[in-house]
Amino acid sequence: MGMNVGSSSGDSEPEVMMDINTTPLIDVMLVLLIMLIITIPIQLHAINLDLPTGTPPPQTVQPQIVKIDIDEKNQIFFNAEPVATMQDVDYRLSEIAKLDFASQPELHLRPNKDARYDVVAGVMASVQRYGLTKFGIVGAEQFIE
Repeated sequence: MGMNVGSSSGDSEPEVMMDINTTPLIDVMLVLLIMLIITIPIQLHAINLDLPTGTPPPQTVQPQIVKIDIDEKNQIFFNAEPVATMQDVDYRLSEIAKLDFASQPELHLRPNKDARYDVVAGVMASVQRYGLTKFGIVGAEQFIE
């Protein structure tokens, strides 16, 4: 709150105060802010899911696994069988992609830690290009030092 004590000129006539008293404006804004905070519903960051209860039945058919290995000489192997070129890798992956999703095998890529990145990335790009989603990189423990 401000108060005008007197004029500096010594006249008996008071000076006109040109400042706006903002205290009531601030009070009203604070009351509106508190009302807004109170009326906003509490946001819960949770999603309600109806999950099944009990134990799932045992899997009757074990998934087929295709192991793709890349050695330190950048040689690619499909189930321990050497593959000569990237075109052969693309051909084998295209054959897997032709199968329906339920019968597609899991692809396990295991690169050697000394293998070149472009060879590993090329295999991964081919897997992605054919839309194969049952894919994983295994053997990551060799990269931990």
